[in-house]
Amino acid sequence: MSQPHALRPVARPPLLHVSVQDSLKRFIADNALAGGDPLPAEGDLARRLGVSRNSVREAIKALESLGMLETRRGIGVFVRAFSLDALIDNLPYGLGRSLRDIEEIIEIRRTLETAMIGQAIERMPPEDLRELRAITEAMRRHAERGESFADEDQRFHGVLFRGLDNRMLIRLIEVFWLAFDRAADFFNTDNPDPMQTWRDHDAIVAAVARKDVEEARERLALHYHGIGNVIAAARAAQAEQS
Repeated sequence: MSQPHALRPVARPPLLHVSVQDSLKRFIADNALAGGDPLPAEGDLARRLGVSRNSVREAIKALESLGMLETRRGIGVFVRAFSLDALIDNLPYGLGRSLRDIEEIIEIRRTLETAMIGQAIERMPPEDLRELRAITEAMRRHAERGESFADEDQRFHGVLFRGLDNRMLIRLIEVFWLAFDRAADFFNTDNPDPMQTWRDHDAIVAAVARKDVEEARERLALHYHGIGNVIAAARAAQAEQS
C-alpha cells in the first residue's frame, strides 16, 4: 500500500485559517480521498500542520459549511461525497436584494429549460403529463379569481423536467424560487396578469402533449419573457423611489 501524501506546515497569519483549509483540501485531493474516507485525528492534523488544534477545528467547521467534510461525534472527521447542495442551499440568501442577480438567474434557467425541453418531452411518462394538466387546471382556477399561484408554478416546472432524473436541474429550479421569494421581501414582484401566466403554462402543456419541441421551446421562452417583465417593473419602481 502506498504511503499517503504528507501534510506540510501552513503559512502563518494574516489568514491562517484559510491556509489550514487550503492544506486540508490539498491533502484530500493529493490522497484521492473519497466520500466516507476519514481524515487524521484533529490533534495529529494540528501537529503535522504546525498550528493549534483550534485553528484546525475552525478550518474543519468552514469546510463542513461548504459540504466537503462531516464530523461524526465520537468517531472523527470524514470526507463527504461531492455535492453542490451546500452551495445551492446558501445561494438564494445572497441574491434577494439584487434585482440584477434575479435577472441573471432567470436567464440561466431560461437557457437550461429551453435547451433541455426536448429531452424532457422524449422521456416524459404519461402520468407526468396528466399531473401537468392537473396543475394548469389549478392555475386556471386561481387566475379566474385574480390570484397568483406561485406554488403551482414551482410544481409545474419540477414535474416538467422530472423525467430527466437530473437532480441538479431540479435544485437550480428551486434556487430560482427561493431567490424570487426573498426578492419579494424587498421589491414588488406580484404577478400583474395571472390569466396570461396560466395561458403560458397551458400552451406549454399543449405543445408537450403534441411532442412539438420547437413550440414548447418557444412557449417557455415567452413565459420567461413575462417573468422578465415583472422584474423590469420592479426595477422601474425601485428607480422612481431612489
